[in-house]
Amino acid sequence: MYKIGQNIIYGNVGVCCVRSVVTGQKIGLEAGQYYMLEPLYENGTIYTPVDTTRVFMRPVISKVEADALIDQIPQIEAIPDNTKNIQELRSHYKQVTEQHDCAGLIGLTMSIHAKEVEKKRCGHKLGQIDEKYLKQAESTLCREFSVALEIPTQEVPRYIKARLARRSV
Repeated sequence: MYKIGQNIIYGNVGVCCVRSVVTGQKIGLEAGQYYMLEPLYENGTIYTPVDTTRVFMRPVISKVEADALIDQIPQIEAIPDNTKNIQELRSHYKQVTEQHDCAGLIGLTMSIHAKEVEKKRCGHKLGQIDEKYLKQAESTLCREFSVALEIPTQEVPRYIKARLARRSV
């Protein structure tokens, strides 16, 4: 069970703060306990059963975990997915993003950036599906790292670059 005040990842909504645990009767829902979640980057309130398995939930990574992931970036091999089949490409990207795994999202962003470099070299642009999932993965990572590192979202890319620059010296 998550603690009140704890930041968690809740499905595709992303980072949410657990504001309280309430009974279903109090909020007009079925019997049982519900988390009252407040999304950090969207408006609204979410009520979800404490024992749900239908929506992905996990704690936000710690600062130590975020720094360790950043330190691993130089070792991650960026392999562009040059699948011509749009459905397969979308399915692959969706599968990675729905795992809500930071290391997987870093690999995905690096692979799409590598694909972008290849495309530019040939005088082409990145496809819409690539752009959509790149934006989604980068946003998801920046938001979670922002909370973990306790810095503004817009500072995350600069933090990553600075940390990697210090490690390469």
